[in-house]
Amino acid sequence: MRVRSAIIATLLLCLLPAGIIPQNFSRGIAATYRMASNVTYLKSGSWEGKLDIYYRPDAGPQPTLIWIHGGSMQAGTKDGQLFSLMPYLESGWNVINLEPRYQGVTLAPATLQNTWCALRWVAHNAAMYRFDTTKIVISGASSGSWFAVAAAMTPRFENWDESCPGNEIPKVAAVVNWYGNWDFADILQGPNKKDYAAGWAQNLPNPLEIARLLAPVVNSSTPPTISIHGDADPTVPYTQSVRLHEALRAAHVKEQMITIPGGKHGGFTRSENERAFAAIEAFLKAQDLWPAK
Repeated sequence: MRVRSAIIATLLLCLLPAGIIPQNFSRGIAATYRMASNVTYLKSGSWEGKLDIYYRPDAGPQPTLIWIHGGSMQAGTKDGQLFSLMPYLESGWNVINLEPRYQGVTLAPATLQNTWCALRWVAHNAAMYRFDTTKIVISGASSGSWFAVAAAMTPRFENWDESCPGNEIPKVAAVVNWYGNWDFADILQGPNKKDYAAGWAQNLPNPLEIARLLAPVVNSSTPPTISIHGDADPTVPYTQSVRLHEALRAAHVKEQMITIPGGKHGGFTRSENERAFAAIEAFLKAQDLWPAK
């Protein structure tokens, strides 16, 4: 594990041309952070699950955001996600940048199990890194938001923790869903079928049964959820977020949906991102989940 003390020296990356900055939204960071990179939270055969931690060594327990990158089963990595974390670092959050899968190998059920194991690791190591385990917010983009939603809302299946024994089962305090494909069955078959979907269950005998196993269950104990989704998304159907929030409202769960008119699969403008993050901040503050600074 490599630990570096700094006011996030990686902010120097902001000098890169704006056109290659995915998030395209940042102002500056006032708090002092320490970074622990590529910390192992799980070992599974020859693969080690890693995460990067940004935490405030001079503060008490802080609200903690777990971020999960997107991408198909064959693509995506936690590396290069810094700009998606910046708005939270600006506001004093502890942030965990999670790698829940081995690219091209780990299928959907194991990715969810790994995410649950990461949550257990966070709870077990809360004192060392000043995580407030009553204020854990989970988020991600695209498939990352799928596993964020599932980690918070899907009942844990049998033997999920064989690779990460322990007693901690931390409760997710809120979900921030960026255009996630949480309904796996919807994209496996029917009018919303997507070519990338089958990869998440390749060589498994019954993909629709896997979709049932991974399906979120929304009820009165579901954590507050805010979603951001473009209504012209060609990759993840906009209707997925619409239906999720219909279910949340029916269960009387605190929720908010931010629609980006004409928005595609991410790549939103600066003003659209600013609008989304202003809504996220207001929503999480209303749940008493924002750092006091």
